[in-house]
This record gives sequence, structure tokens and C-alpha cells, in this order.
Amino acid sequence: MASTDQRVRFRDRHEAGRALARALAPRYAGRDDVIVLALPRGGVPVAYEVATVLGAPLDVFVVRKLGVPGHEEFAMGAIAPGGVLVLDGTTARTLGIGKAQIERVIAGELRELDRREAAYRGYRDPPELVGKTVILIDDGLATGATMKAAARAVRRQGPARIVVAVPVASAQTCDEFRDEVDEVVCLVTPEPFHAVGLWYDDFSPTTDDEVRTLLMRASQAARAAQ
Repeated sequence: MASTDQRVRFRDRHEAGRALARALAPRYAGRDDVIVLALPRGGVPVAYEVATVLGAPLDVFVVRKLGVPGHEEFAMGAIAPGGVLVLDGTTARTLGIGKAQIERVIAGELRELDRREAAYRGYRDPPELVGKTVILIDDGLATGATMKAAARAVRRQGPARIVVAVPVASAQTCDEFRDEVDEVVCLVTPEPFHAVGLWYDDFSPTTDDEVRTLLMRASQAARAAQ
């Protein structure tokens, strides 16, 4: 499910989330086996809108990109809870990144992963995923390294089905996920792709406070619906 229309842009992550929700609703709305997991921080506003429309619980799944030293925006891999490591060895070798450098990057991102887990979840236990249909959401996919780490970590927890859903992505990256998860939903796959942020009018960073606020709203809505 994708469009290659290069004119398609989203006003912001919330609008993108509502569009993604419309695509997912026919199959997943109103089901008690569905849980929506957002990759923070940018995936949380998108996932909040999806969870609201589907009537599903929302939580975060903290994954950290491993950025190339000196060019941190460029991913050479990612880490996820449970010791999951996805590393693009070809990229590391091509750029001459040694084992010691990679280990330093991993150590730093592990600290940030732990910090975000504490900041967003506090004392709440992670959600139970066994037998669930897990919808993993981010604001877009470029290399897909962080989402790939998330999918592999979630798979270890025994869900019945994993769905990767994003508003915009590289077509090649979406195709690579066909063997990783049970379903891939990429609303827009523009060519040339270049970067996720190009397809949003407002791609300003999502803050920790915004993440906590949206998680709290989702939790309150879930309790009110019980």
C-alpha cells in the first residue's frame, strides 16, 4: 500500500498519523489483540493518532540509531532492548570505522536508551506482547536500521503478528522489510526519496515532554474507555 506521488506532503506528524490511521483502520480498528508501539521520539505523534483511531493501547519501543562518528545523522546500525544489534558492516568498513569506534558509539547509545526508557515509562512495566498484533510506527523510514532493530526485538517477545507502518519511506527500504515482518504499510514512497523530513512541512523535533504528554493522554483515554 503506497503511493509514489511526489506531490504528497504532510503538514506535520499528527496529520501523517491520521492518514496512516485511515489506512490501518479497516483491518485493525476495535480489536482487543492490537497494540501500537511508537519509536520515539518522532514516531510518537504519528502513533498517537493511529492508536486513537484504532482504539488500541499506545506505548513506546525505545530504539537507538548508531550514527557514523562525525556524521551522526547517517545510520550505520541500531540497538534495541534485549541486546538486539543491527549493524551495517559494509558501511563501517567503507568509511574506515574501527571496532573501538563502534563500541564507543554503542556504549553511548545504550546510555541514552536507558535514559529514555526511564523518562517515558517511569515505573511502568513494558507491555505484554505475547500473542498480540503489534503495529510498530515511526514518522518515516530512510535506511530502516532502527525499525529493523525494533522488529527483531519485538519478534523475540512472541507476538502473533508484526506490522510496520509509516507515513513515508524509501521504496527500497519498504521492500527490505517484507522478509522481516508480517505486513508493511508505507503510505508514500516518493522517488527520489532523499530524507524523511523533506516530506513534512513541519518536521521540528519532538521533545521528551511531548512524548510524555501524548503517552499520558493515550493512557487516560484507554482508562476512560474501559
